[in-house]
Amino acid sequence: MAISNGRKYRMSISGKVNPTLLWILAIAITISAVIYQRTTGPTYAKRGKISIDNKEYSFRLLRSHDNTSDARIAIYVPDTGITGEATYRRYKSHDEWTITPMSREGENLVFYVPKQPAAGKISYNIALISSTAQKFNLTSEPVTIRFKGPVPRYILYPHILCMFTSILIGVRAGLEALFKGSNLRIYSIIAGATLLMGGIILGPIVQKFAFDAYWTGWPFGHDMTDNKTALSMLFWIIAIWKSKDLVKGRKWVIMATVVQLAVYLIPHSVLGSEIDYTKTPKP
Repeated sequence: MAISNGRKYRMSISGKVNPTLLWILAIAITISAVIYQRTTGPTYAKRGKISIDNKEYSFRLLRSHDNTSDARIAIYVPDTGITGEATYRRYKSHDEWTITPMSREGENLVFYVPKQPAAGKISYNIALISSTAQKFNLTSEPVTIRFKGPVPRYILYPHILCMFTSILIGVRAGLEALFKGSNLRIYSIIAGATLLMGGIILGPIVQKFAFDAYWTGWPFGHDMTDNKTALSMLFWIIAIWKSKDLVKGRKWVIMATVVQLAVYLIPHSVLGSEIDYTKTPKP
């Protein structure tokens, strides 16, 4: 009696790899990718430490903030003999640098970055000054902060959940294909569906709240986040279609997984929305 290709495929791979191990590997890969993106993206706070008079001070410099208020930059410096100085100007502008002393709020030296319209950016430097007037710059280059409109949690959290689920299940689908598992199609459908919901539907809504534009990728702009989401979605559509054949669809699912991981590792918000202040008058 003839046996279908799909059945032969399922029989030949049954019991080869423990699914639990594949889930553990998928979770590890996903968490590693998330950590990498969070530590390399241009919107996450820049952290570091600096030593003054044999004392070490930690700092956290914001690079993203809601435009409902000025961005508070606070450095914990209990030594009152140390002062601070901030230098700033609008990013992509012909402005001169503004220099202002940091104020002391208890044991913190504080600088408030002036809020900007959505997608407006400010470049700033922070320097601590010792009791002997020696200046210590916290960073070698200016830090740039981008202001955005607030995004409601009922939109933001489902977006994040869907995107995380998509990459987790996408990696699991790739492992299923690599180790010739029989659940290839269902994992591919879930990965594609959650990417559709999180990236193609909720993503533009998040961007509308944050930067007053639903889509700034191709063909309307060069937003890398929009473009890479569209590319990944395209590959998952093809992978879902091809996965009807467990044998021939395997390579397409692996390609979709590789593309999704590759585009995910591109830091979030690269080439994102920004105001060109060289083309707008100074207020």
